[in-house]
Amino acid sequence: MRCTTLKSPEIGKWILLLGCFTALPASAHTDDHFNAVIEQAKQLAEQAYQAPEESLPSALKEIDYDTYRQIRFSPDQAYWRDESPFNLQLFHSGFIFQTPITLNIIEGDDVTPLPFSSDDFQYDDNAEALLEQDLTGSGHAGFRLHYPLNNDDYADEFAVFLGASYFRLVGQDQTYGLSTRGLAIDTASSEKEEFPAFREFWLYKPGEDADEITLLALLDSPSLSGAYRITLRPGEQTNAEVEAELFARHDVAKLGIAPLTSMYTFSESSHERFDDFRPQVHDSDGLLIHTGAGEWIWRPLSNPQETHISSFVDNAPHGFGLMQRERDFSRYLDMEAHYHQRPSQWVAPIDAWGAGHVELVEIPTPDETHDNIVAYWVDDEPLNAGDSRHLHYHTHTLNDAQDHDVGRVIRTRHGKATIEGSASEGATLERQFVVDFQGGALDDIAPDQPVKLDISTQTGNVTQPHVMSLPDNMWRASFRVPPTTEPSDIRLRLMLNNQPISETWNYVWYPDA
Repeated sequence: MRCTTLKSPEIGKWILLLGCFTALPASAHTDDHFNAVIEQAKQLAEQAYQAPEESLPSALKEIDYDTYRQIRFSPDQAYWRDESPFNLQLFHSGFIFQTPITLNIIEGDDVTPLPFSSDDFQYDDNAEALLEQDLTGSGHAGFRLHYPLNNDDYADEFAVFLGASYFRLVGQDQTYGLSTRGLAIDTASSEKEEFPAFREFWLYKPGEDADEITLLALLDSPSLSGAYRITLRPGEQTNAEVEAELFARHDVAKLGIAPLTSMYTFSESSHERFDDFRPQVHDSDGLLIHTGAGEWIWRPLSNPQETHISSFVDNAPHGFGLMQRERDFSRYLDMEAHYHQRPSQWVAPIDAWGAGHVELVEIPTPDETHDNIVAYWVDDEPLNAGDSRHLHYHTHTLNDAQDHDVGRVIRTRHGKATIEGSASEGATLERQFVVDFQGGALDDIAPDQPVKLDISTQTGNVTQPHVMSLPDNMWRASFRVPPTTEPSDIRLRLMLNNQPISETWNYVWYPDA
């Protein structure tokens, strides 16, 4: 299985866009707007799936990447820019964005379609010739929202909805990195993966003092349809409150809830080094889970040689997220991508989830233009044809680590467990691991305290486990993995007085990596 994307001139990576649908009745009231979309999704699921009609003018279907980049929204045409702290800007259809979406504006009781207008865009160089063509039916590929995040004088872009059910968020001092999706269906399974798409949006016009904006979306795919209400609150930690009603047309083998999609190419802990001057290249470096039992689990990400799927079984989890813990420019040395400013993102249920598992999918990638990391929640309760499901959760961006009171994993390193010239031939085949922790409870623990290492394996064995204090209130756990032909699934954490004082580090060592 593989995941392929291309560079985007607007948000860093291309993603597939599908479809459009009909407008919401203008007579609906505020709460009734969402109810009307729910009813529309329900009726849609009772019918056979129909792919959206292709309405894009031929002139736009045939343009190439370079020409598409020469079409830009005119900032002075931004909607609401003189009426609210928020403003709305649009993406042009064309190139790989072949099926326009439908946009509507809700103001009080009124619902007004937002039609395509070439006056909203600048057509430079080769794209200027498009103005001589009939662009009727062009529609929009997506939209972006702006708000004064970093200072009061400039409205920064903080959210983008573009392609399938993808959307990206940033907070203060962040640049776009990982993506959020409405749903993931049959990801990394024997079934062909579906990419549900937001067909139509309704945006509530924000007021002159607004600090949040709400939008509705109609989602559709061969297996199900759904109605979404998303409230965005931009800030240091830009937050999206997501509420959805799903209706299944067919049985869904694997329903991925609140999926996060990211990129990990390599870091200093990678077994194989890329021929690159940069020490690390990734949008995220680890998966963090807060279990229903209160445990914090840290799984470092990898770029495997074949697709790896990991499941973290839980009941009523508190949340999960893909983290970018390395925040120092010197850890990346990239003046263009600014990986040190890519956001972490956390997902937390508002309506509690039951039994299920967080699933992590790691896909091989040759370079940073591919999104190869996916994480989502899978409920044990199946979603079968005719079933409905209610979802309600928060997802928000982070600059710093997710706040908790135990020591955080700050470093994972491994290498050949041998001393040059050693007479012990067997030692050359062992793998040495070191895991460093810092922060939280460790800040108040003196180096002479009897900190112990709790280490276990689900598969494989470890030898020579050891824990020691380091300068600056850091602690190091170390161990070796003996020669083996099977993967070693290892868990460890620091303990004091029989109580955990660190995250649980979980790692799978593949000897053929």
